[in-house]
Amino acid sequence: MAAFSILNFTIAVLLVFLSRTSSTPLPYAPKFDPNLLLIGDARLINSASSVQLTDPTSSSSSGLLIRSKTFKFRSSNSKKPAIKPVSFSTDFIFSISPHDGDGLALIIVPADFSSKFSRDGFGLSRQSRFFAVEFDTSRNENVGDENANHVGIDVASLHSVQVSNVSSIKLVLNSGIKLHSWVDYDSSSKRLEVRLSGFGGPRPYAPLLAYQIDLGEMWKGEEVLVGLSSSRGNSVQKTCIYSWKFTVRIAPNWLHSQPVNPQAFSSKRSEDKVADKKSLCALRLLSGLIFATGCGLLAAFVVLFLWAVFANNDQVAVIPVKCSANPGDFRYEKIQVVLEDSSDAVKN
Repeated sequence: MAAFSILNFTIAVLLVFLSRTSSTPLPYAPKFDPNLLLIGDARLINSASSVQLTDPTSSSSSGLLIRSKTFKFRSSNSKKPAIKPVSFSTDFIFSISPHDGDGLALIIVPADFSSKFSRDGFGLSRQSRFFAVEFDTSRNENVGDENANHVGIDVASLHSVQVSNVSSIKLVLNSGIKLHSWVDYDSSSKRLEVRLSGFGGPRPYAPLLAYQIDLGEMWKGEEVLVGLSSSRGNSVQKTCIYSWKFTVRIAPNWLHSQPVNPQAFSSKRSEDKVADKKSLCALRLLSGLIFATGCGLLAAFVVLFLWAVFANNDQVAVIPVKCSANPGDFRYEKIQVVLEDSSDAVKN
């Protein structure tokens, strides 16, 4: 009888464990990426238009919305074995109810993470390797939290390596209102940026938090998964996701800071420098010819001008004088001429 009871208890524990670690595919939704899985207490609500990660009716609730498709931070191709660095951009809209709890985290974990998902600490307590951006709504002194309203960067530990106070942008994570976050990682600069605003607001120009990290070096060629996770401990906090988009970008080889073949890259740079010098010399020669031609034309113009001035200096310019008299002012008068006969005087 005792053995039967122990067997029943073992079966019950296994069923509970399997129910919490099993995954459910997310039906197609326009605001979500395809191929998403629901793990733990995560479930669809509001006619499958949003996802609720935690269940306020159960104890120590946790839930995970995760992409089933893996990716690598160092991509390679069999035809082109050169390693290409991988960047990503993601944005999601979420809300956290006004209660104490762990909040929400964007996590990057190994491909076998689903079997290790736990009930607390964003489901990461049994995972030794992870990267996370936490939107924390509790002040846990054990991991060095400064307040209960911050965004932190976690690398293989829930003790954040960098933290930013959300109150600085006049927002409260667990206010219950919708918030919009953007997380971007650039593999060329090895820089991760986190932005946050109220729902409907524009994407902020300045990031709330920026951190230098080489995720390609951290994960190398290992396949990883990305997800949104939440856990609430003993509170009744509820975390909901209303949309989530995730995009992977492969950067060109010339953007990579460390080329696969440094010697070849150096040779290529030397050839480019020689070509640049030749182009610069040709440009200088052309500029000199243009300048000399301009100077010659200017000198010819000066000579012609001086010749015109001095060669015509002895010529007298005849300027017609305009008569001020008006032809209408002249009058003609009749003159009488009297001739006397002087013949007698001649005779005498």
